[in-house]
Order: sequence, then C-alpha cells, then structure tokens
Amino acid sequence: MMPDPLPKYRFLVTLDPGDAYLPPAQALLLPLVAAGAFQEVTGLGAQLEVTSYAEGGRNDSVRQLPLRHSWNRITLKRGVVRDPVLWSWYQAGLADSLGARRDGAVIVLGPDGVPAVAWGFHGGLAAKWSGPDLHAEQNAVALESLEIAHEGLTKVTQDGEGR
Repeated sequence: MMPDPLPKYRFLVTLDPGDAYLPPAQALLLPLVAAGAFQEVTGLGAQLEVTSYAEGGRNDSVRQLPLRHSWNRITLKRGVVRDPVLWSWYQAGLADSLGARRDGAVIVLGPDGVPAVAWGFHGGLAAKWSGPDLHAEQNAVALESLEIAHEGLTKVTQDGEGR
C-alpha cells in the first residue's frame, strides 16, 4: 500500500548558522538563522544540459550527450516583518567579495508534524531580494522574497543520509 502524498502547506526552512562561510568577525554581525515562517518556497529543482550529436554512419537516430548540470534558484517568500534577517544576509553578500554563503534545508512535514522529507542546499548565496508590492486599494499582506543561488541539492532520507 502506497502512503498518502504529503501536504505542501506544512514545511520549514532553515539557514544553518554553523555553515556560514564568513570570517568570525563578520559572522558575529549577521543574524544566522532565518526567523519567521515562509509563505512559499519555489525552485527546488535541477536540470541537465544535453546536446544532440549526429553520429556518423547512424542515420536512424541522434545521440543525446550530457554536458553540465545546473540547479534552480530557491525562492523564499514571506510576509514582511520587522526582523531584517533576509535583508541582512543579502547585504552581507554585497559587502564581502566572497559573499555570505550558507547551507540550509527545506523540510516538508507529515500530517503528524514530524519531518517527512528534506532537501539540503549547499553553498547558498542570497542572490536577489525583492521588497513588497504596495497597493492602497488591496487588503493583503506585504511580501518580501529572497532568491538563493546554490551549488547543489541533497535529498535527505529518513535515516539522515543524503543522496
């Protein structure tokens, strides 16, 4: 019997303070754990660039050869709060030529609230911050977003090992 699919509305995002790639003096100035809840996470994905190669003497098909692998940017969206954690991370990357790299994870919770599946990202940079769109005629929450460019995803299994 197949288990039920996981709901997409119960998730956590972490930015691991132990994985900030900053000199110690700069790390003290930067809040290291994402505070607050996120309304939306998009961009968990990757793609393999493939090129077509017409092999000589083989006229019935074209070979597909892999070139390079790339990762989508992860986008975090949340309601604007007074805590400047996301902005501080983005700003730290602007001030330091090496950037403020962090590892983190997106964790999907099961119906019982226990982590069911997780994807860890590695070497993340706060690549783009977007402030809220403001409209006086709408009664909606002001949202900010942050795009994280990273160097790889690992799916974390229940036994704690990554793949």
